[in-house]
Amino acid sequence: MLSTRPFEESAERGDLRDLVESLLARELPPDRALAVDRDGLFASGAWSALGDAGLLGLGGDEQAGGTGGTAGDAVAVTEEIARVLPGLAVDYVTCGMAMRMLGDDGGTAAAWLPDIASGKMICSFGMSEPDVGTDLLNLRTSARVEDGRWVLRGQKLWISLAHKAEIAFVLCRTDPPEEGRRSRGLSVIAVPLDRPGVTVRRVHLAGMRAAGTCEIYFDDATAPLENLVGERGRGMSLLGRTLDVERVLAAGISLGIGRAALDLHLTHLREREAFGGAIGRFQALQHAAADSIADLSASRALVGTAVRSIEDGRPSTALTAMAKLVAAESTARIVDRGMRAMAAQGLAEESAMQMYFRDARLQLFSPVSNDMIRNILGESLGLPRSY
Repeated sequence: MLSTRPFEESAERGDLRDLVESLLARELPPDRALAVDRDGLFASGAWSALGDAGLLGLGGDEQAGGTGGTAGDAVAVTEEIARVLPGLAVDYVTCGMAMRMLGDDGGTAAAWLPDIASGKMICSFGMSEPDVGTDLLNLRTSARVEDGRWVLRGQKLWISLAHKAEIAFVLCRTDPPEEGRRSRGLSVIAVPLDRPGVTVRRVHLAGMRAAGTCEIYFDDATAPLENLVGERGRGMSLLGRTLDVERVLAAGISLGIGRAALDLHLTHLREREAFGGAIGRFQALQHAAADSIADLSASRALVGTAVRSIEDGRPSTALTAMAKLVAAESTARIVDRGMRAMAAQGLAEESAMQMYFRDARLQLFSPVSNDMIRNILGESLGLPRSY
């Protein structure tokens, strides 16, 4: 019989999924997960448990304090977290980015890797701004050297987990851009968030409430010179090496939401009775569920192809872009079908379907909009750049 779980997967990967599932069943049973989402809380107990199990360190160099593992391992863990609490999966992706970025850095900043991997230190990334989303090269946040330290001015928006983080990895302009190369002159600086001049404010969204979306204001906020991550002026290059993995992890969030929503949809079809029997016997409702398992399976296959490309060390931008695009669009359809089948019952606060319905919408434009993904794919097809 068809299952929403992956059809073909190694025993080791299956064991990894089972580990995450059992951990979250203990830390975030369904009622608690819904309460955390409703109140916009950070699931600190689950986060600590993930750290204790070595799961926050996936993707980090083992010699530097991470727990190694492949991109496929990280996608599997992301999917399992998203099945329970998608907002927590968003925070998990942030941690995964840090693992890869700090592992590439090799400098002073790499010393934070073990504490982030264990869950003892929480970090966030500051890239988007009020007037800058996908057009990061036009960001306005700046940093200058003054009295032997970095001094930052600017504002970041849509920043996950900043209200709980000790540090934020902030993309800012430290030097003028080179002619014809706007990406040069941008740097990543790790800014302590408990310093004077830093203000963090929660932004309450309709979806991904548990992710802790924030905006951060820097008003002559300071950071030590050694908190420069990577090479000065080459921040986009440093972050660029994490973007392929970020996109497949985002696709993993969509897979998790879609799988959980379809499982809930199927349970409803089997248990809900009308006109003398289970409503799952009606052909129209069966067809909607059939379309959803096909959407989920096709998305999973494409994500798997993108993951193998990353793990083989091949250029993967186009594949990871397609995986993110298809998984997000497919999941939006899957959740919509489930909501239609469950009707008012799915919209009730006591149902997880309403959480999946809201959270799936964010995946259409985060961490990059699907329209920008289509631009990337158009350029990959040899068409003129459109942005």
